[in-house]
Amino acid sequence: MDATLKAKYANHPLAQAILKDALAIQDRFAAEPVYAKTGKGFLKSAGVEEIKQAKAAVKKSKS
Repeated sequence: MDATLKAKYANHPLAQAILKDALAIQDRFAAEPVYAKTGKGFLKSAGVEEIKQAKAAVKKSKS
């Protein structure tokens, strides 16, 4: 990544939130063997608990 971009987004709140979310799900991404070179694949489900937590967070933010 270009050093200028790194410096520009180092303290940017949205960029940091996106990076945090991306790193949190990185271990759940599974590349398809056929698409390994293109980076295509799918995201493995973390389960029902994750969905419950996401819905609770949305309800909380709307309150």
